[in-house]
Amino acid sequence: MSASAQPSDQPSDAPLNRSAGQTLEKAGAENFPVAPFFLPAAWRDDLMAVYGFARLVDDAGDGDLADPAVTARLLGVEQPPPITPSEQPGPPTPQDVAFRLALLDGLEHDLDRVFESALHPAGADRPRHPLMRALVPLVDRHGLTPEPFRRLIEANRVDQTTARYARYDDLIGYCTLSADPVGRLVLAIAGVSTPERIELSDAVCSGLQVVEHLQDVAEDLARGRIYLPTEDLERFGVTEADLAAPSADGAVRELIAFEAERARTLLDHGAPLVGTVRGRLRLLLAGFTAGGYAALAAIEDVGYDVLARQAKPDKRRLAAKAAAIFAKGR
Repeated sequence: MSASAQPSDQPSDAPLNRSAGQTLEKAGAENFPVAPFFLPAAWRDDLMAVYGFARLVDDAGDGDLADPAVTARLLGVEQPPPITPSEQPGPPTPQDVAFRLALLDGLEHDLDRVFESALHPAGADRPRHPLMRALVPLVDRHGLTPEPFRRLIEANRVDQTTARYARYDDLIGYCTLSADPVGRLVLAIAGVSTPERIELSDAVCSGLQVVEHLQDVAEDLARGRIYLPTEDLERFGVTEADLAAPSADGAVRELIAFEAERARTLLDHGAPLVGTVRGRLRLLLAGFTAGGYAALAAIEDVGYDVLARQAKPDKRRLAAKAAAIFAKGR
């Protein structure tokens, strides 16, 4: 049976609805507010739908789904789930990779159903996953295109085959798939997309992604991935064994400080995006951008030792930074 064929014994939505709720709850752990209270209810719903999609795709690509077998059945994925639990440390096995790629293909087929349902609601095959069904009304309301959604899926395919990045430019190229589409979707939902704003948004989103990679060095290494460019590891004399240590030595701290400054440069470049809009959207974008700066401050506060513990931004510092960015427009 292909991934686009309807399973004859489709599972109940109840387990997936519970899983979808757990997925959306992860928004509280992000560096920045995903759908803050001050936004209109329709905007909050739309942003949470985008977040739910992005989180679902990331969880499929990382092996973090709560119900991988049920999700696979729902999507018509034939590839059997791996026998080895995904929670085990280390890089994914070939079986893990094959299953994750099959899940991502199944999700892309479900994304096709989203757009078919939005364009031809009467005769289209309904999306199967509840988090995918949540996209249909916002695609219809805002005339969204499939491209940013497909890029997020493609980023997770890349994660299955690419575990190292030779150069910083290669890493930024990955960010164009893994991060930039989210900012573009926010602009589209708000109805303010312009070439200038997209360029600034891409810089902010890439900066946020680089910051997140710095926070998650140990976690990523446990998955077999290193998002620190190889050329920079060599420049600072840092080995993979150094990154696996319980705490960072001087060379690792210097490397993290160097990459943090690069992330700050991206945020500085994109921050003027805030000044191009008004009202509650301006406050939302200020919050996104402030989340990156606050995370960088947290990394600095731990002395750039991101191996001993994960650096999390202080909420009061984030709020103060957001207020400053909102007032200055950058």
